[in-house]
This record gives sequence, C-alpha cells and structure tokens, in this order.
Amino acid sequence: MSDLLKAGQTVHTESSQTPCEVGQFLGGGGQGEVYQANLGGKPVALKWYYSHSIQADPYQRDRLESAIQSGSPSDRFLWPIDIVSEPGIDGFGYIMPLRDLRYKGFVDLMKRRIQPEPTFRTLATTGFELANGFFKLHSKGLCYRDISFGNVFFDPKTGDVLICDNDNVTINGDQEGGVMGTPRFIAPEIITDKARPSTQTDLYSLAVLLFYMLMIHHPLEGKRETEIKCLDAPAMNKLYGTDAVFIFDPNDNSNAPVPSYHDNALIFWKIYPQFLRDLFTKAFTNGIRDPQNGRIRESEWRGAMVNLRDSIIYCSHCGAENFYDPDVLKASGGKPNPCWSCQKEILLPPRIRIDRNITMLNYDTKLFPHHINANLFDFSQPVAEVTQNPKNPSIWGIKNLSSENWVCTTADNQVKNVEPGYSATIAVGTKINFGKAEGEIRL
Repeated sequence: MSDLLKAGQTVHTESSQTPCEVGQFLGGGGQGEVYQANLGGKPVALKWYYSHSIQADPYQRDRLESAIQSGSPSDRFLWPIDIVSEPGIDGFGYIMPLRDLRYKGFVDLMKRRIQPEPTFRTLATTGFELANGFFKLHSKGLCYRDISFGNVFFDPKTGDVLICDNDNVTINGDQEGGVMGTPRFIAPEIITDKARPSTQTDLYSLAVLLFYMLMIHHPLEGKRETEIKCLDAPAMNKLYGTDAVFIFDPNDNSNAPVPSYHDNALIFWKIYPQFLRDLFTKAFTNGIRDPQNGRIRESEWRGAMVNLRDSIIYCSHCGAENFYDPDVLKASGGKPNPCWSCQKEILLPPRIRIDRNITMLNYDTKLFPHHINANLFDFSQPVAEVTQNPKNPSIWGIKNLSSENWVCTTADNQVKNVEPGYSATIAVGTKINFGKAEGEIRL
C-alpha cells in the first residue's frame, strides 16, 4: 500500500527541475517505495525514501550523488539517473530506468513459478551476465554491498540480467553508512564483525547467488540446518557465520545435504560438470577460511559460465540438456554419464577445441566473438553456427557468419578458404583458422 506519494503528484529533478509525474505504485521495501513515473513523456521508475530511512542513514544522498556522477557500469544496471524532491513533500528520492516486464525475479525461479522453466543454457547465460555485471562494477572501484535475490532480475528466455537497488553502491573501502547485506547472502566475516562490506564480501554473495540459481538451494543449508529447533538470529549467525560449512565440503561431511530435505542440492549437484563443482567447492571452503585470497573472482565465474554453455549436449532419447564432462570421460574410459532425465545412454556430438576451450557442436551451436578472441564477450552477434548442407542434410558444417575469411585444413591436409556465408564441413581432424585463433574438430 502506497503511503509516501500519490498518483498524479509531481516532483522535480534536482539537476534540471524537470517535472516527474508519479504514477502506479510498484512496491515497497525497507528503505522506501517505488513507483512508475513519467519524466517528460518517458516512463521511469521512481524510488522515494522513508523519513526514518533517511534519518538512519545520513550518507544516502551522498551515495546517490556519487553514483549519478560516476555513471552506470553497464546497461545491465538500473542506475540512478537523478535525485528528485519537491517542496512540501518530506524527504527525497531518485529516478532510474523502468524494468521491462519480461524480466522476472529470482524468488520466482527458486519457487519454480516460472513456466516453462529456464533451460540450463539460459541459467548459464544469466550466471555469465551476473558475473560480468559485477566485474564491471568492481572495476570502477565500487562495492555493491547487497547482492541477493531481491536485487537482480533475469529474462527466462534469453538469460539477460538487470541489477537494481544501486543506491546502496559505495566506493570500495568506504566505511560510512550503507546496508550490510541480506541474511543468507552476507559473508561470514561480516556476520562475525571481522569486516565491513567490500568487493571481497561481494564475491562471497555472488557465489551464493550463483549456487542458489543453479542448485535451487543454499550452499550452507545441510544437516546442521535440520538440527536447528528455532532458526533465530543466534542460530543463523552460527549456521551462516561462525560455524559455516559447505554442504559438499570434501573434507567435512558434518553439514552434508540430507535426502528428502535437500533433494534439489543432491540432484542438481551431480548434473553439473566437475569444473563447476570444483569452483563452488573452492568458493565455500577456501573462500570462507581465507576471504582475501580464497574467493572466486568475477572473471573466473564469467569463464566458467561460458564453458558451461559450451558444454551442453542433448540426450537423443528425451532431448534433455546434459553436460560434457572431460573428468567423467577420463574416469570411465571415454563413456559419459547416462542422461540425468531418462537414464539412457548419451551419444556425444562432435566438438571443436579452440585454444584450451571445448565447444560441443550440437545442431543449434553458435560461436561468438569470445570463442575466437577471448577478450570480446558478446552474445548479441554470432560469428559462426552449425548448419546442415542444403543439398545433403546428412552433412553438417560450421557456417561463417563473420566478415573475415577462414582457412580450413582437412585431416588429409586439403586446404580451402571459407568465405563469409559459406561452411566448413564438420569432420574429425579438420582444423579451422579463424584469424585470431585456430580450432580442431574432434569426436
């Protein structure tokens, strides 16, 4: 229920005195209320602070002014545009871009209210976008302070991300005011009063969010949680702070997930490839014991999520997404695990190795700039795609969607140019020189 502003009221931007008409009430939180608004004919979101919130945090306006001056790290952030106020109305607020309705909350994902459920490819893309967004924010010397469910939204079809509530962002190392985080996402060293929010604690919260997203479960909620009679503040401080133990800690099973209580974690953990499980294990073992040196960096998560996308394979029996896992193949003599969904044998498609990275060549695989130039992360425009030969559908190839010529060398050393719009046949041993990188097709 809206208490602060009424539809039809007008407030003004402080930088230019542009009128902003208050519209529909969208929701409220601990700091204030958010409304849809109209700024010179453009729809925006308007957040107005509670008086008690302003009194409790006298540095709120300073943080807003700093954020507005520094500018958004990327278009993934619903970043403050301007401060708004009005004589006769207590307090102040700010305007920001309005979230498109195609973006859904992570709470809906956790409660499985999104139908159809997002694919693994979508979730991997979302993970990449989150890591990339916070990489850009941290690269500007900023600390988010409150990475959690409530502050991020994603498109269940594309994996695109929007990050909101950026009015709590501070310069890394700033100790003045600001939120401490959201329970269950707060780093253990904050809970135990050994640290204040920083980019290092952001890294912990990011790891929790990614684990939650992929496993539909919290990384610290295992056997010890089931033994708690009352999950009050002291119990939570112990579970998530002083006695935090990863549910899949390879050296400590005291907090292992319990069947029938923690089935999501038990099921999903086995589905993902070993390289991803290793990262999560490090994040919640070394990352808890040594916050300064043991945390997983955004760049590592970014690379892992790209690799996760590239590892997807489809079950030929039921169509379910599975993952190519080199560790499983090494341990089993080249045989992948059966499909997690139907338990039938998985047939591996061809794959291409470009430098150290492997991409599975499914019927719908696309290669993007980062595949041939590691520094260009951009999923908007593919440079290649798997396609069928129009004259012989049994022959598959990699079509050149770039503006550059490729050089293709077959297993018997025949060399040919692959011009834009043409394809290189997918065959074992074929090498493709993309210009800045070379790939080899394997089976």
